[in-house]
Amino acid sequence: MIRHAFMMMAGTLISRVLGLAREVLIAAFFGATKSMDAFNVAYTLSNLARQLLAEGALSAAFVPIFSKALTKSKQRALTLARMSMTVLLIVAFIVTGLGIFFAPSLVKIMSPGFDLAAHELAVGLTRLMFPFLIFISVEALTMGELNSLGSFFIPALSPAFSNLIFIITAPFFTAYYGVYGLALSVLCGGAAHFLTQWIWSFKLKAVLYPIRPDLSDPDLRKIMRLFLPYAAGLSLNQVNPVISRLLGSFLEEGSISVLNYSNRILQLPLGLFVIAISQAVLPQLSRAKDNEEFILTLRQALRFALFIVLPASVGLMEISRPFVHLIFVRGEFNSWAWDATSSCLALSMLGLPGMACSTVIMRALYALSMPREAFKVTAFSVISTVILSLIFIYPLRYNGLALAPSIAFTLSAFLGLYYVRKKIAKPLNIFVSKIFWNYLIALAVLDATAMLYKWIIPYVPDACIWTRIIWNIGAIAVSALSYAVITLTLRFEEWTFFRVLAPKGAPSCTG
Repeated sequence: MIRHAFMMMAGTLISRVLGLAREVLIAAFFGATKSMDAFNVAYTLSNLARQLLAEGALSAAFVPIFSKALTKSKQRALTLARMSMTVLLIVAFIVTGLGIFFAPSLVKIMSPGFDLAAHELAVGLTRLMFPFLIFISVEALTMGELNSLGSFFIPALSPAFSNLIFIITAPFFTAYYGVYGLALSVLCGGAAHFLTQWIWSFKLKAVLYPIRPDLSDPDLRKIMRLFLPYAAGLSLNQVNPVISRLLGSFLEEGSISVLNYSNRILQLPLGLFVIAISQAVLPQLSRAKDNEEFILTLRQALRFALFIVLPASVGLMEISRPFVHLIFVRGEFNSWAWDATSSCLALSMLGLPGMACSTVIMRALYALSMPREAFKVTAFSVISTVILSLIFIYPLRYNGLALAPSIAFTLSAFLGLYYVRKKIAKPLNIFVSKIFWNYLIALAVLDATAMLYKWIIPYVPDACIWTRIIWNIGAIAVSALSYAVITLTLRFEEWTFFRVLAPKGAPSCTG
């Protein structure tokens, strides 16, 4: 699992860096403006399938059953995947058509505070981008197949080609079509995302194409039976970004945009580490021979995720202002947008550990075929986000909309652990007292190091770009080094996981 996670991290790192470069390009062209708010609303609507399918219901329903079919016969598993592709394409085309038709109502629901001009712009962009659902849906199935076959690097790298195509085409399209050019670049990127993985499947002799589905097939019926409750739960989970955009539409102009910009930075560690680990762990959990193996795999996945995510969360909170300044402040991105994005980022980072645990735990619920419990965890997260957003929006404005999901995801992680523990009927022993206190010590050292670095070497916004780059790299390097030293001193067992990166035949760190 750890080896596969590292493969995904390597590919994801490239794609996330290019994704951040894409946001830098957008920010320079459009800043935090009304047209950018409209684009973000439209993109959220058309992008629902990424969370619903690529990182959600499809993986939850398809991967466990496909992985078990592989243990019997590869040809049987491929037939199952191809029948699933046919069903998925039918659903994707229907949803796309409905999305285009109901675009005005969807935009009204998501952004009731928009004026007429912003509403019409968001409707037009939504209709143009909705076919993106088709590309990303088929890509999700292909990714699930490749992951189950042990291929993780190319699926993780494929979004990089999507972002690269976007970066190449956006300047030309926006020059002629304005913000509508961004929508065209999204479609081009979605096609590249799918084609990269589909072409790679030829090499693995596992090409997906639609065939006539046998609706009496027990495995296909099980996938369809599991997909619907998982889809219901995960589509409910899509209410979370809708909440911030809905409530943000009533705040000052640019509020939706700054929440989106901070979320793009949040997605860097989230996608690089958390999604990589959760995607790698699902096939392993599905193939676990007994409860002991299942518990061990889940425990290692959660601890490894927190080992990486906790320092990233604390570190980015400390350097949120310099980091946002380096990434975004140029062109139309003004000082208000800088301040607002920085504060939203710091508050969002509070929830990164909770998001990490929640994502991995949801995979455990999928592997245990617990759609009802998965739905309850998602519903709890959404309800908590709504309540907390309404509580925080008045005193904190857009900052409240960043803080609410951070708390909600953390609480939902504990609820998910409760359901897994109840199903397994054995103690998970994920967090014991010694580990808790060791983490507190390690994070306190990291935080003190980052604060000392900022005090000794203040960040200078007016410095040249290379000086600012070096400052941010230095802050990250010094903080990471302090964390590495203290965790090695405290003998964190997570360091032993890195042995999987050693060449075969090399001696281990334990001799």
